[in-house]
Amino acid sequence: MLRLDELRDCLLRRACTQDTRDAVWAHLVSASRAEGAVWTLGCVGVALPALIRASAALTSRFVGDTADIEAAVLAGFIAELAQIDCSRMQIMVRLRWAAYRAGHAAVREALDTPLPGGTTPSSSPPPRPWGHPDIVLARAVADEVITPDEAHLIGATRLERIPLTEVAEHSGVSYEAIKKKRQRAEHKLVDYLRDDNDAGHDDETTARTASPAQSTPAGRRRCADGLSRTCGESGVQKCGARPALPSPAPALKEDTPCD
Repeated sequence: MLRLDELRDCLLRRACTQDTRDAVWAHLVSASRAEGAVWTLGCVGVALPALIRASAALTSRFVGDTADIEAAVLAGFIAELAQIDCSRMQIMVRLRWAAYRAGHAAVREALDTPLPGGTTPSSSPPPRPWGHPDIVLARAVADEVITPDEAHLIGATRLERIPLTEVAEHSGVSYEAIKKKRQRAEHKLVDYLRDDNDAGHDDETTARTASPAQSTPAGRRRCADGLSRTCGESGVQKCGARPALPSPAPALKEDTPCD
């Protein structure tokens, strides 16, 4: 018998295998569905490090009230508990992504909200691009550059550091097949970041030469995609913040079969 906080610490250890994590989470999800509130709260406690990370990634550059976004992350996690397929691998990773997507939708809604009356925004250069890696993947999926499955594969193996061999084994495909799938997705992602970086220079020039009429609420370019890469005055990408990634197109190392 283990206390849930002790169980959480065990799951966070590098020595803990993915099979063990999946077995534990399958049990926790089943208990939540069978007994409800107490075990649902227990699941939230065990998942708290991942939920905090998701919330921090979404709110670190958001200048408004973050309570609604954090609540959306939690609501997305709890909603996914009721429907997640526990027969598939990486249960916690998929729960975290569901929570992140819910929080991301809340951020988009907040950024799409019209400015209060009497507020006059001013033109300013955009921040040099991107931010947290999770936000990069979310944007790429929203822009249909990569699929959700490809984003999940990159996130699991690059950010969660799950070995590619382990993903291939659980997916029922060969190591080379899953490696090539990730390579194709990463190449598309790199091209996407490079293209956007080139476009950012044009946007910056336009921002510096904008006329007063273009700075009115009517002339302001709305952040229609919710996490605009050029609307840096408000929201997640606050103007002047330094990017979390050192470059828009980091070098991607290839895995070897022994990873």
